[in-house]
Amino acid sequence: MAAIYSGIYLKLKSAKTPWEDKIKLARFAWVSHQCVLPNKEQVLLDWVSHALVSYYNKKFELEEEVVEKLWAYLDNVIHSRRLQNLLKSGKTVGLSFSVAQVINERLSEACSQKTQQNIGTVLSCSSGILSTPSLSIIYTAKCELLVDLLSKLSKLACQQLASDDTVGSQVFSVLQLTFAQYLLIQRQQTNPNRVFGQVTSHLLQPCLLLRHLLTVRSWTQADDNHVRQHLSREIRNQVETLLQAGLFQPELLSSYKEELLPEQELQVKKKGALKSLLLPVNTVQTKLSSGFCEPALHGAVVAGSVSLLYKLFLDSYCKAENHLACFHMLSRLFSCLRFPALQQGILSPADWSTELLALEQLLNLVLSSDIYNVASDRIRHKEIQFGFYRKLAQMLVSHSQASIPAWFRCLKLLMSLNHLIVEPDLDALVASAWIDAEVSEPRTKKPQEALISTMFQTYSKLRQFPRLFEEVLTVICRPAADELRLPVFSGGLTGKLRECLLELPPNQILDILCLCVEKCQTLIIPAVEGSADMALKLLSLSSVLHAFLFNMRSLDDISPSPVVLRTQSLLSKMQKGIIQPLMELLQAPRREEEKSDLWLRKASDSALLLVYTWVEVDTLFGVSCSKYVSPAAEIAGAVTASAATHWGIPAFLSGVEEQCWERVVELANSFASTSKYCLELLTLQKIKMILMQTEADLQALQHATAFILESGRSHMSRGESEPWDGDISAISDLNYATAHWHLVISNLTILLPYLSLKDVEYIANVLLETLVLAKAQEAAADQEPSISIGKISLGLMHSSFLPEMMVLHCTFLTSLIHQFTRVLPSAARDSVDLPLQQLSAGNIPWHEEILASCRPVDPLEAPSENKLLKDELSLSRKTLEKVAQCIILLAKNGRPLILKESQLESCLGLLEIASLLKLDSLLPSDCTRCFLVLLSLLANTRASASCSKPVLLKFLSTCFHLLRCLQAGRNASSVFKVFHASDVLETVMTSQLTASKFFTDVLTVPVWAQYLQEVQAFLENFLQMIVERRQSVRLNLEKFMSFLVSCEPDVGAAKTKGWKNWNPAARQLLLMAFTTLCHVITLYLEQLPQKKLQSTDVLSALLEPVVLQMVRTVEQGLQSNTQNQPLPVTFIPSVTTLLKADLSHAVKKGWQKEPSGILEQPRIKLYQKFYSQILRELPCAGDNLQFLQSALQFLTVFCSVPELYPGEETAVTVVFAIKKLLAGSAVTTQVIQSVETELTEVLVQLLGNCSAEEFYTIMRLVLQGLEMKNIWQQKAKEVLSAVTLMKLLLSCPLRGDKEKAFWFASPQIITALAVLLKAAPSFLNSFHRLVVSVMHEGRQKGDKGNTDEFEVILKCARLVERMYTHITAEMEDFTVFSAFIVAQYVTELQKVTLHPAVKKHLTEGIYHILDLCIERDIKFLNMSLPAGVREVFKDLYNDYNHYHKAKKQGEEKYTA
Repeated sequence: MAAIYSGIYLKLKSAKTPWEDKIKLARFAWVSHQCVLPNKEQVLLDWVSHALVSYYNKKFELEEEVVEKLWAYLDNVIHSRRLQNLLKSGKTVGLSFSVAQVINERLSEACSQKTQQNIGTVLSCSSGILSTPSLSIIYTAKCELLVDLLSKLSKLACQQLASDDTVGSQVFSVLQLTFAQYLLIQRQQTNPNRVFGQVTSHLLQPCLLLRHLLTVRSWTQADDNHVRQHLSREIRNQVETLLQAGLFQPELLSSYKEELLPEQELQVKKKGALKSLLLPVNTVQTKLSSGFCEPALHGAVVAGSVSLLYKLFLDSYCKAENHLACFHMLSRLFSCLRFPALQQGILSPADWSTELLALEQLLNLVLSSDIYNVASDRIRHKEIQFGFYRKLAQMLVSHSQASIPAWFRCLKLLMSLNHLIVEPDLDALVASAWIDAEVSEPRTKKPQEALISTMFQTYSKLRQFPRLFEEVLTVICRPAADELRLPVFSGGLTGKLRECLLELPPNQILDILCLCVEKCQTLIIPAVEGSADMALKLLSLSSVLHAFLFNMRSLDDISPSPVVLRTQSLLSKMQKGIIQPLMELLQAPRREEEKSDLWLRKASDSALLLVYTWVEVDTLFGVSCSKYVSPAAEIAGAVTASAATHWGIPAFLSGVEEQCWERVVELANSFASTSKYCLELLTLQKIKMILMQTEADLQALQHATAFILESGRSHMSRGESEPWDGDISAISDLNYATAHWHLVISNLTILLPYLSLKDVEYIANVLLETLVLAKAQEAAADQEPSISIGKISLGLMHSSFLPEMMVLHCTFLTSLIHQFTRVLPSAARDSVDLPLQQLSAGNIPWHEEILASCRPVDPLEAPSENKLLKDELSLSRKTLEKVAQCIILLAKNGRPLILKESQLESCLGLLEIASLLKLDSLLPSDCTRCFLVLLSLLANTRASASCSKPVLLKFLSTCFHLLRCLQAGRNASSVFKVFHASDVLETVMTSQLTASKFFTDVLTVPVWAQYLQEVQAFLENFLQMIVERRQSVRLNLEKFMSFLVSCEPDVGAAKTKGWKNWNPAARQLLLMAFTTLCHVITLYLEQLPQKKLQSTDVLSALLEPVVLQMVRTVEQGLQSNTQNQPLPVTFIPSVTTLLKADLSHAVKKGWQKEPSGILEQPRIKLYQKFYSQILRELPCAGDNLQFLQSALQFLTVFCSVPELYPGEETAVTVVFAIKKLLAGSAVTTQVIQSVETELTEVLVQLLGNCSAEEFYTIMRLVLQGLEMKNIWQQKAKEVLSAVTLMKLLLSCPLRGDKEKAFWFASPQIITALAVLLKAAPSFLNSFHRLVVSVMHEGRQKGDKGNTDEFEVILKCARLVERMYTHITAEMEDFTVFSAFIVAQYVTELQKVTLHPAVKKHLTEGIYHILDLCIERDIKFLNMSLPAGVREVFKDLYNDYNHYHKAKKQGEEKYTA
């Protein structure tokens, strides 16, 4: 041994031994048990440490490869299990401080060379050292080494983040570990000045740069996921913690105050108490201003750091007495920003964004910390803060940055601090931030609207709204900054204006309106002709008038008379001073080239907007206020009757003749802008006026509705239109179509009765076209707050009004069917005999059924009209019958239309639109048409071989889903007028069995299961309709069954391998069809009353062959299933249905209750085989919900007949399997909730049909899971499965011995549950059911009852009291549930009168829960509990205060 020791040690020390051999020897010595050295581990660590330190101290030269191997050896030793085990055993092993210096130097080299190659091993060594306490002492004992390491690692991380290379995790993992170590040491430091010096000298700059780069990096998928999602956030938090603790410790507050507050500094000097002056703010400012990073980055880093440092300062020192110091810190940090350079134009305009974001964050901190007290600042500090903010406001307003969202937000914050800050610059603010601001992007528009809304709210509260709008109107009337100003009020601003106007006194609103009218009259109207600038100003002022008049509170009978008179005067001035001169200007003859002038267009927009506003408001005031006298009344007599009736508008306009008005209309109609839209609004107003008359002029109504529709027809046909924000003055050629469509659809209920059928068809076609476009843009449109054509159309489809508009509903369906024909292959489009072409034929009167009821008929012509109607209805019915036969014939002939994938997707889009129709409210003919369309798509089309299988399955599923929606309608049976029911079933199944050959490779995909589910739902509904109609039931069902039998391979093929080679998708479809047929017949038999023997006999006779055929299908399907392969999920519902049918059949026939009597022996074996297979698979099912639900449903039926259990198996076997299932690793709470209903149903059957002995065994099985040892052994799943079973058992009705057995086990159940307090919600659910049971059994009874039982109940009551005490001890988990627990208790208490002994324990227990309730909980209970329960709670709470709470307070008073 000595030789081994001396040889290895000497060779390691020898200069003659090559370094390669030394490293090999060292590795051998570390891992080998044969090499025994005294203190071997320390010796080897010292050797490698000495070698590395000597090399870096230039004591000898080594090859680079050897150096890397030495680092690798050190890394392997540090991370070795051997070293970790030694340290755990208490042995001391350490490193020298020089190793830490060497590591830091190596990292420093990597930083200076800006390369991170070959430092992975060094980083791994430092990670191992820091994570091992006995080794990390080399850093923790010398804090400067740890600080240096942290600084170097931060720089390395910054280099990696700033490069284009992918980010790895190693540097950031070590950095996060180093931060954690330093923060631990930092908290232990007792000298705050020393810590401040460390942080500012070595860490402040790299930490700020690191935080900035982590924040702004655009992470990619190539970057390490752990760094991206976790470490980056963790390191940013560590940086903030480090800076908070290093720069802003409580002990440094006095130093900050001495530097920031001059007067306090002078006082301190006078006292002579200052020994050494620390200038923390100046130090931080110096570090921020020095170039610690690339010049291109420096400004952004400082801007981001300033707000962070101010936040940390406020977090540490923001108290009422320090608010002035906080402000001075703000001003000092603000000086670090680059605003002076920006104002001088030295920096690029793009830098404004960075600095404004920083300023916004600073102002947000000021506002949220409430450091600016207006009164205190004025009285005590000579408005020092106000002056600072005032300069900020001046800078922002004089250097407008309307393209930057933060600029608006900064101004909003200054206004929120004090409106007087911006008051002197109000006109400039209104101009630069609102009237003249060129804002179009949504991200900028939103903060702009927020600023203007703040201005509205501020001046509204101050009752200075006229002052604000005086400036607004002044700015509008100035020379425009641009040829085309944006509208004054957007849709969002109009809403904010409305809120303010409803709160303002009416006279203030009238002041603004009068000023607006005055400016129009005096400044604009005289100079508008020929001046585009004046016309633009006029439109802005008109939009202000419109916005105020439309959004102010209406006059009514309680409005003061002066206000009414003043309003009348205003409208009169508006009419005579603005509208009339404009009308005279517009009606003047113009040359064609003059009509396109901008000034004329804008003058027309203004005139028509004001006319519409005036007419609408005048009408409203006349209706709502009896004191109001319209100015139009003065001139009504002077207007001819023809002028009043033709348009109705000249009647209100003094001096405007009908011919002149027509010229104005002609001019306005030539512009797709505000004026054209206002004409539509005026026409709509005329319609409303006519409808208010006792006798409506039908011709005038038809003329007016046609005008509105025709007005926008040419623009709707152009295609896409831009969104519209709802502002009338913002309508242009780009968004006119949207505004027009909005008006038409919004008022469709008024317009529709007076539209011609051609116009209705036009609306239906446009509706469909816009819906097709909207589907493609739906995701993007949802994010936009503005109105789009697609949104309007979708809104109509979703509304409840559409089904009421029967003509449009029917016409839209025709348009939709016609659109389907356009999707078909080109050869098919030309064939008029195909179903879809016939169903959308223009020569068939599809709508006569609806129109006839609305059309007025002359009594003399009534007989001929009725005959014509009958002929037309007969024609449409004959067409439907012809189409039905055509569909069946085409399906039988097997000549389908082949659709490409693009055509399938187009059809899918149309089907989605069809789903928006209320299909259950269609008229009989439309219901039949829709049914035929869907059936034709299913039966007469096929997908091309290259089509995507999921797309095809989705298409078929959607068709079946829509058929099911039709079946739910009130006119679903109308289909049977054109079809035999069996023909529909055969056609559907033929088409699906033919199509199934495409699906053999997608049978495990979820979309296949969804498809099967939709087909089954359709078949079930259709079969139920056949049975419920009671017309040719047997004939239809027998034909369907015969068809299904004919689809199967023959018996010979089944005996051979023919069935196995048959299409498995077709097999599943066929089995599903048999299952559905069997289920429908069985269900109907169960629901039939005994009196209807004839129907029972018919269906029973039919059920027998169905069951036999289904058994054969199931058995043959199972034969093709490979040995030990899981059951196909689709088979389980089939066998369940088969078993139900067998049992139902047996009960109806009155057979004996022996297995041999109920079922035939082969079938019993089939069910037992299925049962055994399900029990084997159940514990492994995990989260396969489809299998679980189907399997549990089968077990529910199977366990209802205990005689079916195979061999010696009993209910216990099934419970054991369920318990194993619930204990499985894949079973989550969500899975249990999803199958809770099925689990309960199984247990009800199991417990209801098992013997008492079996029930005792089941209880023991459950209680085993609740044993304490499961908690100690960390078998959480065992406990969860037992608790879940217990919760389910509590839902099952128990009687007799089983009920007693459960009660005798209750004490044990309650004491186990105590370990589950951490799972509060699930625990409370189970515990509440136990409490309810105790209260129910512990109620007062007439006789004394069984003494033994009462003792058990009393014991349970004591345990409940103890459990309530346990809950109180776990306050953190249960405080939020305390009111809920009390509510549950008093709700049950109201239902029973408890035995005094039981009540005593339960009451004492609930008192402990009331201890957890706070005042808010008590108020909540008093308000939310029902009346009777509330009285019970009040009594309980009074007793609690009188007895329990008083006693508790007395005890606490004398408790140490």
